[in-house]
Amino acid sequence: MGTAPPARDSVGAVYPGAEPPPDGLALVHEEGRSLRAAWHGNELLRYVYRPWEPQLESPRPYLHPLRTLDGDVVSLYRPHDHVWHKGIAWSLSNVGPENFWGGVSYTRADGYRQLPNNGRMRHDGFDALGVHDGVLRFDERLTWVTQAGAAWIEERRRVGVAVLPGAGAWQLAFRTTMRNVSGAAIPLGSPTTSGRDNAGYSGLFWRGPRSFTGGAVLMPDGEGGDELMGVRGPWLAFTGRHDGHGRSSTLVFVDHPANLEYPTRWFVRSQPFACVCPAPFFSREYPLADGDELTLRYDAFVAGGALDRTACADLAGRAAELQPAPE
Repeated sequence: MGTAPPARDSVGAVYPGAEPPPDGLALVHEEGRSLRAAWHGNELLRYVYRPWEPQLESPRPYLHPLRTLDGDVVSLYRPHDHVWHKGIAWSLSNVGPENFWGGVSYTRADGYRQLPNNGRMRHDGFDALGVHDGVLRFDERLTWVTQAGAAWIEERRRVGVAVLPGAGAWQLAFRTTMRNVSGAAIPLGSPTTSGRDNAGYSGLFWRGPRSFTGGAVLMPDGEGGDELMGVRGPWLAFTGRHDGHGRSSTLVFVDHPANLEYPTRWFVRSQPFACVCPAPFFSREYPLADGDELTLRYDAFVAGGALDRTACADLAGRAAELQPAPE
């Protein structure tokens, strides 16, 4: 995994005249639509920053597909059961009365209902974009716009990608700073803060492939499945198997010590589908005052194979190596 493969012709013979794949980490910018990151010519991720989905799905940037260094896809896009689930996406369900998650909203009075409150995250531009010293980084500006057309939140997002070939993994570092520009306080919560038990999803949400259903959930103090819903911990890992060749992959998600509610409560499911979300608003609303900012940081490691807890902890311990520094 550490060196580029040689150029070959149509029958597999090595020959010097063929264009070799790019060496190391590379970026392709599809202007006005997305970014793609590749390792030795093999795509690791696509970041769609101007999505095309309908308002009902709360259009927002997302990462899909996500692949291991060996090319196995470890994310899912628009599953029929929840079409607003898209790979990994910063998705907040309860932004005051507004929904930047997609689909229905939960209220104490009426349960889940479709309301005219599906906002969108508008891409306003990149302040930095490129690969330097083996790390892909981009700084993005976004505005959160309600379905009624009001600007509520201005966001500065910083993302980094680095490959750890010796560990058979790559790292995604995610940092967001959200500033309330709505003119009033905004309580950030979840369906649980609105009355639904164990539905604290709201945050950096990952939806795994169908074949990962029934996969293993690992945390520093043990492993299991759905019974780990809502448990606190500095990191959580999910291992699943792929259809076809039957290989396994592991994703390790890491909370940051400076984050709200650290160590976070985790929204995690192995059944009826695979998903993970570090959930800072799981059971308690955060009042974001007008003009105030909230910064949160997370890491995700995408690794080939079924890692044990020791290997997961080793990856989690490397999170600080790539995390973007405060401005």
